[in-house]
Amino acid sequence: MNIALIGATGFVGSAILPELLNRGHQVTVLARTPSKLAPQSGLRVVAADVLDAAQVAQAVAAHDAVISAYNPGWGEPKIYELFLQGSQAIVSGVKQAGVKRLLVVGGAGSLFVAPGLQLVDTPEFPAQYKQGALAARELLNQLKAETALDWSFISPPIGLAPGARTGKYRLGTDDLLPGQGDQPAGISVPDLAVAIVDEIEQPRHVKRRFTAAN
Repeated sequence: MNIALIGATGFVGSAILPELLNRGHQVTVLARTPSKLAPQSGLRVVAADVLDAAQVAQAVAAHDAVISAYNPGWGEPKIYELFLQGSQAIVSGVKQAGVKRLLVVGGAGSLFVAPGLQLVDTPEFPAQYKQGALAARELLNQLKAETALDWSFISPPIGLAPGARTGKYRLGTDDLLPGQGDQPAGISVPDLAVAIVDEIEQPRHVKRRFTAAN
């Protein structure tokens, strides 16, 4: 497939890129600084500002799918505003380009931990991640009203961390997946990338949110 990837140098995106290339997909990466990415077979890097819908549209045109792992950075003081601004520009650009399939990497905060209670609304939710989590939840709510795109939104579990690629994972939808004993479920970043690329190759959560954990 011909896939456009946004956020390829980030925590999750940097695992999605090799997963796509290793499976033989042609990948176009949108990057503000293309020189950050070394040349590889199957990879094309284009300069684009994801805050500009027109630049996004030009870069993703004629692709089979777009994966957005966009995140302005957890240390960004305006993460809420920038996350939504960038994400909305990406959605708009994808639609302008006529691409139907969009997969968005979100956060764990909007997963339900009890009926009517999402993780981000619990007292224990870390303050440093709250604004980003609230922005990701707002984006999910906006996507639920989106009719022009075949979108999917993946929420990682709480324990998203570096680790090995096992190729194995469990799937869920809107609820936080249970872990072992009292520990919350986790997943390695490479295995999250496996779940993301699997969803692109064989869509099972179109117009839905899903989660994955080891």
